[in-house]
Amino acid sequence: MAYSGLTCFLCYAIFAAVLGMFQFGYNTGVINAPQSVIENFIGDCWKERYNNNIEGSKQDLIWSIAVSIFAIGGMIGGFCGGIVGNRFGRKKGLLLNNLLGVGGACLMGFSQMLYSFEMLILGRLVIGINCGLNTSLVPIYISEIAPLNLRGGLGTVNQLAVTVGLLLSQVLGIEQLLGNSNAWPLLLGLAIVPAVMQMVLLPVCPESPRYLLMSRQLEDEARRALRRLRASSHVEEDIEEIRAEEAASQTEAHMSMLQLVRSSALRMPLTIGIVMQLSQQLSGINAVLYYSTSLFTAAGLEEWQSKYATLGVGSVMVIMTLVSIPLMDRAGRRTLHLYGLGGMFVFSLFITISLLIKEMMSWMTFISVISTLCFVIFFSVGPGSIPWMITAELFSQGPRPAAMSIAVLVNWLSNFLVGIGFPKMQEAFENYTFLPFSVLLACFWVFTYYKVPETKNKTFEEISAIFQRGVDREEKRDTEVGPDA
Repeated sequence: MAYSGLTCFLCYAIFAAVLGMFQFGYNTGVINAPQSVIENFIGDCWKERYNNNIEGSKQDLIWSIAVSIFAIGGMIGGFCGGIVGNRFGRKKGLLLNNLLGVGGACLMGFSQMLYSFEMLILGRLVIGINCGLNTSLVPIYISEIAPLNLRGGLGTVNQLAVTVGLLLSQVLGIEQLLGNSNAWPLLLGLAIVPAVMQMVLLPVCPESPRYLLMSRQLEDEARRALRRLRASSHVEEDIEEIRAEEAASQTEAHMSMLQLVRSSALRMPLTIGIVMQLSQQLSGINAVLYYSTSLFTAAGLEEWQSKYATLGVGSVMVIMTLVSIPLMDRAGRRTLHLYGLGGMFVFSLFITISLLIKEMMSWMTFISVISTLCFVIFFSVGPGSIPWMITAELFSQGPRPAAMSIAVLVNWLSNFLVGIGFPKMQEAFENYTFLPFSVLLACFWVFTYYKVPETKNKTFEEISAIFQRGVDREEKRDTEVGPDA
């Protein structure tokens, strides 16, 4: 390469952008620790308003709405991500999105003061839309400003930001800190911090050079952006790569989601993108993240021990995501995803076995905790970060925003289904709860092995060519078979 790659300004731009993914991680985990005090708040609101105690079923319903509406908002935001990215640009789209972040945080933060659980629910919906837009726009922006040789490692920073946000929400959610009846509105309202930080830091960053050159035809601005990001005046290699991608995607400019779904040439990349998102959300990781405390309690730990074991889960995710950053551009996306899915499959079986025989052997509680932590380790190695990254890499500039919108919509929908359905799964399957996830992990491993290409150190044009060759072979085979038929 004509430049060293990782520059101070590129690091700054990456940090400013991934504050959006930090927001996503923080709001995913923040609602779980203070569950009991928020349920009491809902009961107090009801009594203040109607002068009688709320029924348990109504209280549970309102609580479940407050939790799950975040994923509904995420689906809305994810669906709109491609439209916002094309209309306003990646950078301006992220900046405008922070208005939703500030609004959602204020609604949640002031809900107790105004005795309104409706404000809490609305705030969760608004912050969900904000996080949905972030999960669509941030990976696109990072993949488009990163140099080719660092795209994998820098893409993993998305997941690192998510895990740091998740861990911080778990730590602050401890009862002795902010997870109590007086401080929980502050715990939820702190979501305003990453939104304000991004509004301050991001304006200094350039717009995506790819967006400037390919969508806006502003070559001089694209060159200026690249010079700042690369800290070098030698940016011809980047410009040539973007030009090659532009030439290959002339017929795909600003492709809509409907056009993408109908495109036979892009059907396989889209299928891979969707299955990769499903492999993340339907792997069982959300069951661990949302319900790890109850899982550890069911395995035989005391409640206080379970809460600290849950902090261990968050810590392991952060550490292993850091470890996976240098591996991403050495081992490759496909290889790490296979290792991750394979390890999760093995340890999901260990979790099931430990739950089954914990009554017979007390030390199986220890095995259950270790298996859960190993499950999280392998998730962090592969399925945690690769689906976000590889979806952005599989598509050229034209269909990329639409593809990210569909992938994010699928991700949030499956997130919502696991969040809502796992308690029922626990009731139905009891100690066999993780077996359905084991089956799905095996299916995802087989699909990845046979269908997912390696994208390490490949340009967007080279990746598109892999799928085009597959389409050409199918068309040739159909032509040869046609006359015989």
